[in-house]
Amino acid sequence: MDIVTVLSFLGAAIVLTLMPGPDNLFTLAQSIAKGKNAGIFTTLGLCTGLLVHITAATIGISAVIYQSAFAFTVVKYAGAAYLLYLAFKSFREKSSNFNLHNEDNLKYKSLYKKGIIMNVLNPKVSLFFLAFFPQFIHYENGNVPIQMLILGIIFLIQSLVIFSLISIFAGKVGNFLRKNNSIAKKINIIQGSLFTLIGLKIAFSQK
Repeated sequence: MDIVTVLSFLGAAIVLTLMPGPDNLFTLAQSIAKGKNAGIFTTLGLCTGLLVHITAATIGISAVIYQSAFAFTVVKYAGAAYLLYLAFKSFREKSSNFNLHNEDNLKYKSLYKKGIIMNVLNPKVSLFFLAFFPQFIHYENGNVPIQMLILGIIFLIQSLVIFSLISIFAGKVGNFLRKNNSIAKKINIIQGSLFTLIGLKIAFSQK
């Protein structure tokens, strides 16, 4: 792959990653509610989920999902249901207090798993790769799966960097909000609202 193609793909990937979507909104919600470290562990989970989608796009599974309306619908509603479940938990714990100095309270392993599940159960990610990647593939050079894999790795790295920066920024915002007791008690409500928004966005998404 030539450098022009790589740089063009990277620029487009950065713009698309910065656009409001389920992944960055999910990272934003976790970072505001639980701090930057929580956001970073969520980011690691989301990027692990991206590996699944990258692999699926490379070997053609994404095409199968796209062609099967039933498979797309099942994965889509499973993802939406999971996000609405997380929203329910946040609303139920709306009055709980945060202790960001206690690492056990953050349950990093759980956040990592949530990131994976949330990303894997969003079929739009696989379909996005299926639609986006081919625009930068040079079919005349052959080795299309390898080209897809290279683009996937580039996309993964820039996503990791951008989501980590979002985590740091949102964590600072969350720390500021927690200084106000009246706002601090509503952080879980804010998080639950974001989860609801993401869940509904996935549920009503189309191919």
